Amino acid sequence: MGRAKKVVLAYSGGVDTSVCIPYLKHEWGVEEVITLAADLGQGDELEPIREKALKSGASESLVADVKDSFVKDYAFGAIQANALYENRYPLGTALARPLIAKILVETAEKYGADAIAHGCTGKGNDQVRFDVSCAALNPHLKILAPAREWGMSREETIAYGEKFGIPAPVKKSSPYSIDKNLLGRSIEAGVLEDPAAEPPEEIYQMTKAIAYTPNDPEYIEIGFNRGIPTTINGIAKNPVELIEQLNQVVGNHGIGRIDMIENRLVGIKSREIYESPAMLVLIQAHRDLESLTLTADVSHYKRGIEETYTQIVYNGLWYSPLKSALDAFIQKTQERVSGTVRVKLFKGNASIVGRWSDNSLYSPDLATYGAEDQFDHKAAEGFIYVWGLPTRIWAQQAGN
Repeated sequence: MGRAKKVVLAYSGGVDTSVCIPYLKHEWGVEEVITLAADLGQGDELEPIREKALKSGASESLVADVKDSFVKDYAFGAIQANALYENRYPLGTALARPLIAKILVETAEKYGADAIAHGCTGKGNDQVRFDVSCAALNPHLKILAPAREWGMSREETIAYGEKFGIPAPVKKSSPYSIDKNLLGRSIEAGVLEDPAAEPPEEIYQMTKAIAYTPNDPEYIEIGFNRGIPTTINGIAKNPVELIEQLNQVVGNHGIGRIDMIENRLVGIKSREIYESPAMLVLIQAHRDLESLTLTADVSHYKRGIEETYTQIVYNGLWYSPLKSALDAFIQKTQERVSGTVRVKLFKGNASIVGRWSDNSLYSPDLATYGAEDQFDHKAAEGFIYVWGLPTRIWAQQAGN
């Protein structure tokens, strides 16, 4: 099945993406497969992955370090939007996909490829995110998804790879499917497919069990500039360093675990386990700082925008006109969201215990109940009369 001559394949080094290389060449007539592995801070040793692609038949094997862009151009925007899918999941995996799509398209254009390919199956969200993002960035490129079409079981896939010299993976005792990057880990499959089963402690890596967390609380101060986190305890951090340090500090207190039944875009419910210490605390702190620096109407209206933004990102529409329009609104709201938030970390809980900003809209003289109170209490009666007038007229008309 000749579909393309030169293809750039999103490559992870796993079974599916490795088998995609000979499959594309021998079953679909692709002449040349270039692989591209994205370094998103997953911690894998990428040189062996690069070499494995060449051994599997790739003509060229590329590795792109995109950690800095991942945080600055994707994660920080999600923090400014307080993006939590179904009010729980901070989009760690979803945010990586439009970035991978972007470098896939750029690489295809650089090398004169006529198609890009990925190893996604037909059941997940990532196929949508890759396909739609790539089409938005370059609608002339073909998009190939062999694993979505080949119909092979995992055993058959491994056997197919062995025919072309791809070694079978060393049998792992772990039955879990894990995706990891700088923003966190997602864990599924195995016993986790039973929504009634408690996740075994062995699945976690970024967060400590509560029994092993420190017996004393730890306080951290996170500084924001226009909605973007920039400092920890008053010390400026580059974007990657900030996320890495918070992951370690927050996870050490057992904070950042999520166990949820998630509604996938393709229509099925999936039991998902996430670890995302830094992102959860950053969103919590950012939202709190907004409560201090945004007017009530902007703050309330922004909640609806945040929900729409989160749905768009989760559903693979990062490069869409609506996403761009929402970005403009969100960026406008962030102009005054600068200041510091103090967070108490203790036994699985992150509690906001203080916040301050030069742009604070909080007035102690108006809020106090002490002698310094400057609020005009007499004005309240007239306000209540006008505010309640429609309700009073309705009650009279209803015969009450």
